[in-house]
Order: sequence, then C-alpha cells, then structure tokens
Amino acid sequence: MSKEKPAYLQLYEALREEIVAGAWSCGARLPSRRQMARDRGVSVVTVEHSYELLCQEGYAEARPRSGFFVVYREADGLLPAPSLPRSPAPVTARAETANAFPFSVLARTMRRVLSEYGEGILQKSPNAGMDELRLAIARYLARNRGMRVEAGQIVIGSGAEYLYGLVVEMLGRKRGYAIECPSYEKIEQVYRAQGITCDLLPLDSDGIRTDALMATAASVLHITPYRSFPSGVTASASKRREYIRWAEKNDRYIVEDDFESEFSLLRKPEETVFSLSPHPNVIYLNTFSRTVSPSIRAGYMVLPRRLLPVFDMRVGFYSCTVPAFEQYVLADLINNGDFERHINRIRRQERRKKADK
Repeated sequence: MSKEKPAYLQLYEALREEIVAGAWSCGARLPSRRQMARDRGVSVVTVEHSYELLCQEGYAEARPRSGFFVVYREADGLLPAPSLPRSPAPVTARAETANAFPFSVLARTMRRVLSEYGEGILQKSPNAGMDELRLAIARYLARNRGMRVEAGQIVIGSGAEYLYGLVVEMLGRKRGYAIECPSYEKIEQVYRAQGITCDLLPLDSDGIRTDALMATAASVLHITPYRSFPSGVTASASKRREYIRWAEKNDRYIVEDDFESEFSLLRKPEETVFSLSPHPNVIYLNTFSRTVSPSIRAGYMVLPRRLLPVFDMRVGFYSCTVPAFEQYVLADLINNGDFERHINRIRRQERRKKADK
C-alpha cells in the first residue's frame, strides 16, 4: 500500500473499481471483513472503513446478519433502474450562511493581502481570473476532489448564475438543455433569460429518473448531484455513472453544479462526475458562497481541454467580474490551509451531531 493515501481509502478505491468493472456483480455478497482483511493484507478496521465508504457512496449496502452486498449496477440505458434505498435529507433553503467561515481568519487574511500586494490589488484581472487563484484552485481540486486539471482550464466568475450564462453562450442557444425537477430556481431562471426552454427531468430517490433521462432530446444536462435543492436528493454511484453514459452520445455535455458538496458527511469528499468521467465533456461549477461567505461573489468553472478554444473564441473576451483583491484573498486562504481546515472542522462537527442523534 502507498503511504500517500490512508490504507482504507486505497482499499475503497480498489474495490470500487472492481465493482464498476464487473468483478463484483450487483447482488453479490462481499467477503466478510475478516476474510477481506486476510485476502488484502490489511487490518479489519481498514476493511470496515472501506466498506463504510462503499455503502455511503452507493456501491454496496449492509444487510443485518447477512453481510455486505453490491448494489451498484450498470443500467442498460433503456429501462428504469430500481431506486436505491436512500434517505435524502429535506432541504428548506439553499443555505449560504450556516457554519460561517471565521471572520477573524478572513479579516487577518485580508490585512495580509493588503500588506503584501499593496497597489497590486488595483490591477485589472485577466479575463479568466488571476493566475494565483486559478493555480490554488487546481491544486485544491487535485488534493481533495480527485480532479487533475491545469490552472488554464479554470475560469473565475462572480457566482454560479454568471457562470451558467457563460455556459449557454459557449455551448450555444440552439442546443436543448435539461435540468432536474425540482431544482434550484435560479438555474431555470438564468436559462430562460438566455432564451432557453428547459426539459424538466423528474427526480427519483437516487437522481434523475432513467426513463426521463433517456427520453430527453437535450444535449446539455445540468445536474446538482450532491443534495439537489430543494429535494435533498444525492445521486447514487450508479446514477452518476448513468449520467456519464448518457453523455457519451451525440456531442452531449454535462454541467455539474457541485454546490455545498464540500460539507458531505462522508469520510472523503463526494465523487465528482468530472473526475469519474473518462470523456472530456463535463463542465464543473462551484462557488465560495457556502464555504467562505455569500458576500464574496466568486465562483469557478472547470472546462474540459477540448472546450478551451471554443471558450476563448465565443466568450473569452469578457472581463473577469471578480475584483483582484477578492481573488488574492481566496488564493491565500486556500494556499495557507485555512480554507480546508474550516471545511474539515465543519464536517467533523456535522458527523458528531449525526452520531449524537
């Protein structure tokens, strides 16, 4: 086992890939924890943590007095897959102020940026954003989300709604767009404002219903796979792979809106569709409104490499809408570790609250 990752995470990733590849079919019983520990040369505790992650991600489930069974399945793309027994947490608001970032840390960082950069904060940002922030985000995504991207693939903009508009202008208004139903109301509002009529795809307990997904004529699918608002539905592992298979055909694209997923209660961050997909057709969006402050109107978009020339040609002339000062502050928060420490602290708190219930 490599020392770069915890043993339980390495075992989880190995088992996950075996399940996806079909080595463990849907319904198959996984070896007991002791047997798996002997087979893989690890501790029983390592296996327990790995199995727990498989269950949390939707690849397996624990059955009382029976063991662990694989529930991931390759949907045939024609018939609706059976819903997995997931319990979405009801969401009453798209919260942006709970678990606020420590003001003292933010204020200290702002003072440091003012001192270090001086009049440099008055300069105009490059159109795609400051190099310092784009590089910091690229490194953060590699460490925490399994996304190996270059800083040049990242575009900075003033929040998710602004970035939605850039997506439309980049991909074009002649395409069909599909969104979850129900979904965060501003997604549809922005698309309508751009002259787009959206297909509304109903959600099941584990994501968009398969029959609706297969029936849509859209070529752009906008998803919020983690705790879709207002339903609270999180897409299962099987469903995320289904989205990827849907996008394999006919010049299709996925827009992955990953709002709030940093605060997942899993022992590891939620898998992104961007990192799972072997195809360069997933556009990843996220913002700092939940993780830092809603008053900092800054978000980012990660483009597949093949879309970079299209972006440059169609919308690359737009000036960056986020002030250089805020970009320097965010870059500093990420680089000095304060950003990740805050996220990890909130995740620990939420896990303790859940355990105490």
